[in-house]
Amino acid sequence: MATRTVPATDPASIEPAEAPGEDSQLLEPARAYPGALIVVEGIDGSGKSTQLYLLKRWLEIGGYRLHFTEWNSSPLVKSATRRGKQRRLLTPTTFSLLHAADFADRCERQILPLLHSGYLVLADRYIYTAFARDVARNCSPRWLRNLYRFAPIPDITFYFRAPLDVAVNRIMSGRPKLKHYEAGMDLNLSLDRAESFRIFQGRILAQYDEMIESDHFVVMDGTLPVNKLQKQMRQYVKSRIDLSRFAPKKAARRAR
Repeated sequence: MATRTVPATDPASIEPAEAPGEDSQLLEPARAYPGALIVVEGIDGSGKSTQLYLLKRWLEIGGYRLHFTEWNSSPLVKSATRRGKQRRLLTPTTFSLLHAADFADRCERQILPLLHSGYLVLADRYIYTAFARDVARNCSPRWLRNLYRFAPIPDITFYFRAPLDVAVNRIMSGRPKLKHYEAGMDLNLSLDRAESFRIFQGRILAQYDEMIESDHFVVMDGTLPVNKLQKQMRQYVKSRIDLSRFAPKKAARRAR
C-alpha cells in the first residue's frame, strides 16, 4: 500500500454531512445517563486526532452540546508525569498508574458529570490507549482491565488503523526528535531511537488489533483521504446517535 501523509485540513473544506434524518436506524445501547460518548483510538500517526477535531468543529458549528477531552491532560497529574519523564524515573507500572490517575480525575470531574448532564463527550484516546500501550510495556492485561473497570463504555469507538510504515513515516516527517518514552527507549528495544519507536508502535498496533472484536471498534482506514474519512465518520455518528438530543433547545423544539 502506498504511503500517504495526511495534511492538516481546514474544517471549512470538509463536505457538510446531511442533517440527521428521522429514518436513521438508531442503535444506541442502554445507558444510565442521557449523554453519549464518542472515542477515537489508534497508534501515533493514524490520523485519529485530526478526524476528531474535524468532527468536533462540525458539531460546534451545528450548536450541539459537547465536551472535548484528551488523554493525559488532567492538571492534577500532569506536573508529576512531566517530572517523571524529565528525570526518566517512570517504570511501566508507575507510568500506567499515573495515566490511570489522570483518567480517573477527568472521568470524575468532566466525563461522567457531563454525560449525566446530557452532553456529547468526545475523547481523543480513552482507556484502550492504556490497554494497548501498557500491555506493550509488559503490564498485565487483566490488571489493566480491572484498574479501569469504573470507566463508562463508549457509544462509539473509532479505531483509525494505518499500516505501521505509513503511521511511523507521518510522525518521523513531522517531528525533529522523538522523546524518550514516546520512542519506547525505556524498554531497551533498540539503541536507535527511530527503530525503537517503530518496534514500540508495532507492539501497540498488535494490541489494538486484538481489541477490534472484543471491544466493538469501528475500524476506519487511516490511509483514505481526510475528507472521505470525515464523511464516513459523520455518517456513522448520525446512524448511531440521535444528534437532535444534543441540539440547541430552540432548534430541538422546532424539530418537534
